[in-house]
Amino acid sequence: MKTRKKVVVWLLSLAAALAVGAWLVVRLPSFGGVPEGARLERMRQSKQFHGTRFENTPPYESNLSFVREMKSYFGDEVREPQFEVPVVRLPAEQLGRPVAPGLRAWWLGHASVLLEIDGVRILTDPVLSRRVSPFQFAGPARQHPAPLAIGELKNVDAVVISHDHFDHLDMDTVQALGRGGTHFYVGLGIGAHLERWEVPAAQIHEMDWWDSAQVRGVTIHCTPARHYSGRKSMNNSTLWASWLLKGPNHSAYFSGDTGYADHFKAVRERLGAPQLSMIKIGAYGDTWLDIHMSPESAIQAHRDLDAGTLLPVHWGTFNLAYHAWDEPMVRAVKAAKAQGVQIVTPRPGEKFEVGAPFVNQAWYSKAAR
Repeated sequence: MKTRKKVVVWLLSLAAALAVGAWLVVRLPSFGGVPEGARLERMRQSKQFHGTRFENTPPYESNLSFVREMKSYFGDEVREPQFEVPVVRLPAEQLGRPVAPGLRAWWLGHASVLLEIDGVRILTDPVLSRRVSPFQFAGPARQHPAPLAIGELKNVDAVVISHDHFDHLDMDTVQALGRGGTHFYVGLGIGAHLERWEVPAAQIHEMDWWDSAQVRGVTIHCTPARHYSGRKSMNNSTLWASWLLKGPNHSAYFSGDTGYADHFKAVRERLGAPQLSMIKIGAYGDTWLDIHMSPESAIQAHRDLDAGTLLPVHWGTFNLAYHAWDEPMVRAVKAAKAQGVQIVTPRPGEKFEVGAPFVNQAWYSKAAR
């Protein structure tokens, strides 16, 4: 009997220690802040906020199956590149130069794109850390170096953030940009994370869908997406979004993470067709499609937008799904060709400029090398 009591006491003590440990872990700065006060009140006024959380319309209904997920997890796909990815190093002095007229884009890996649009420099979902995780000692690591180091970030006018997952909102990158005076345009609630990371309040602009703001002649439109949010759990505590950037002469659209839905057509109808679309093509699965669309759906989304050129993003940098490493781009290129969509396949760090010649290379395919 005494031995049994000792075991029970030991188990209870262990459970208490684990609970305290978990409580301390989620209080780390990398998990961000909690919306409260006026910020929370504004969130509650959003048409997307229902009860205690944001919701898709219609709501996302998960059809995840533990058995199916485990079967997919232990699949035999080659999920990492079997060769050195040909990264084009972005010269540090690039960000020291004045922004010339026109529209240029450098894919920095995953969902991070450096844009120069009508004299304004903008970054999408900048993640330059080695890992997409609350800890830099564990978690999914980059499969190729970033074309630009965090310490080289400067002279970035604005950042747009699609949502607060770790592969889209990186504390170290945000803090570096914040110290440099960059302004952040984010969905409702995400400002709580930035404030905890000591980004000045004057540099944080929280927006609901269809809100807009001005940055030296470029209008930043917060537009719908179909996804979810949360850094500590999938609690939908902040608003996810896509973004349309519209200057006097050029325009670009960034999808963020999303499932395929009618919001792409709505963006085109309300704000016009962009010259450049940056749409996610990777990290999908049979049970994820409502919130993580397939490459073929990405091509359809581009067509719904009636966009000019497609720059695929959200693939090839982190191992976050069960498909082969190069599958998203292979499928996207095939679907684009079948649908007559103009697609570009730049290497990480390679410049694409609207109106300038660009030669696609199948650098992502080992067979083509």
